Amino acid sequence: MKGMPIGEAAQRSGCSVATVRYYEELGLLRDIGRSASGRRLYGWPDVERLRLLRRLRDMDFPLETIRTFTAALDRRSDCLDVRDMALAHLDLVRARRREMEALERSLEQLTSTCSPACSAGPMADCTIVEDFRALGGQTPRGA
Repeated sequence: MKGMPIGEAAQRSGCSVATVRYYEELGLLRDIGRSASGRRLYGWPDVERLRLLRRLRDMDFPLETIRTFTAALDRRSDCLDVRDMALAHLDLVRARRREMEALERSLEQLTSTCSPACSAGPMADCTIVEDFRALGGQTPRGA
């Protein structure tokens, strides 16, 4: 049987060997052929699948969504199913962005009071530490 060993497949796909094994363990790859000595042998379709998995993880898709996504590809499902998964992920990304923007505003507010108030004062007078202590899950003053 011809094919490439796991190290080569990992290198060509941009994944680590451990990640390739992990994806195989999760069932995200097809059954991988083995040599007479029992070593895994990967083909180009496996490398392409690994590249797809890596790209989906790079885009922060959760593993369960990736499992559903690849199952849809394997079944040659309607393209709209895949689009709907991507749209759902887009909604999640937008929500995270809003959260990060709120965090950015809070940190800007916290740090804007620091330079004038803390330039020569001791750590006990640090406005950032004071605000962190006072937050208790609330928005910092002035934010």
